[in-house]
Amino acid sequence: MNDMPTPFPSASLPRRTALKSLASGFGYLAFASLAQEAAARDASSTANPLARKATHFPAKAKRVIFLCMNGGPSHVDLFDHKPLLGTHDGSQAPVSALAGNAGLMGSPFQFSQHGESGQWLSELCPHVAKHADDICFIKSMHTDLPNHSQAFIQMHTGSFQFTRPSLGAWSLYGLGSENTNLPGFITLNPPAENGGSQNFGSAFLPAVYQATKIGTNQIPGFYASLMGIDKEPGPPLKNIENARLTSSMQRQQLNLIRDLNASKLERDRYHPEIEGAIQSFELAFRMQDEIPELLDVSTESQTTLDAYGVGAGLATDLFGKQCLLARRLAEAGVRFIELTAPDSWDHHFLLKTELPEACLATDQPIAALLADLKERGMLDETLVIWAGEFGRTPYAQSGTGRDHNNKGYTLWMAGGGVKGGISHGATDDLGYQAVEKPVHIHD
Repeated sequence: MNDMPTPFPSASLPRRTALKSLASGFGYLAFASLAQEAAARDASSTANPLARKATHFPAKAKRVIFLCMNGGPSHVDLFDHKPLLGTHDGSQAPVSALAGNAGLMGSPFQFSQHGESGQWLSELCPHVAKHADDICFIKSMHTDLPNHSQAFIQMHTGSFQFTRPSLGAWSLYGLGSENTNLPGFITLNPPAENGGSQNFGSAFLPAVYQATKIGTNQIPGFYASLMGIDKEPGPPLKNIENARLTSSMQRQQLNLIRDLNASKLERDRYHPEIEGAIQSFELAFRMQDEIPELLDVSTESQTTLDAYGVGAGLATDLFGKQCLLARRLAEAGVRFIELTAPDSWDHHFLLKTELPEACLATDQPIAALLADLKERGMLDETLVIWAGEFGRTPYAQSGTGRDHNNKGYTLWMAGGGVKGGISHGATDDLGYQAVEKPVHIHD
């Protein structure tokens, strides 16, 4: 008896059953993103929601790379030089808003000026400091609450009170996709906490605009495969290929599903879930050829790997591979790429030892990404954003760390038409509150 699976299920099966039975061959990835790129060439009745869109004005940035530093990096120890903190180290803050808190804590790290612009950066960022003239530091950021979950969601969506589309979803909705074989919005290593999928979701926009996630920082699949942690790593994206069926047989299955769904759409006119199913199957099929090679950073030259700090046992290896993947994804036409730092920046304790470790893991890879984009002529078209959900207080917590501070902090941007070598806005003399040209995270 022939055990070869049939090219497609019987048309007599209920459509819901047929779709469910076929889903396993394409995996969570396609359905999690509820697709990218409508199958317009195969189903003319379905509009292409991800077709490249014209803008009202010529856009300088074609893509975004968001470097997400979850936990709340200490701006006063990295980019916001406050000599007064050192002068009053250990004393009570001379402002009523800080009365009753622990004494002020001067930064234990040295600051110096860099580039022709003379931007102040901490000694913890020696590699990024070399790009000071390409970076715009916004030193007057503020957000509504000093709690991780609300602030993290607000950083991604603009609001923590209502469910809103994420920044990546809006970007994809407004600009469309550049590559029909890849998702237009990818998030690498997203945290499962602090809002989870809401931070890369599409909310009231069609599901086609939400992100495709690759790994999480709580599930070792991403690191086990890309970072080589496990002895027997699996693929970073499971079920991209259907081992039971050949490519031509899968194509026959998809044609059947397309025809069934097209008939349903003709009768119902509009059904976003069916449109999403069509798009997800088509994208998963097309990704089989492109995504495995794209995620294989071992094909890069040793010079490139060294520049990003990629190598077994190196502190930079994890984030170095993420940054290298970001460049490869950007080069391949992915519109919005988000990377999450491998470790939290939530330094309530032991800031003097843990902050240098966080910087060591990310500083060189980020600088390599900026240099690589610039060398390839991509930086002017790629907006790079570095940000956490808030900053840290100028006063000490538990004697060795800093508490959350939502009233004033720093993020920076480079490329994509941004004017480099400048600092926009300022916090007060202690780095506590934005006082000059404040910028809310919603903006």
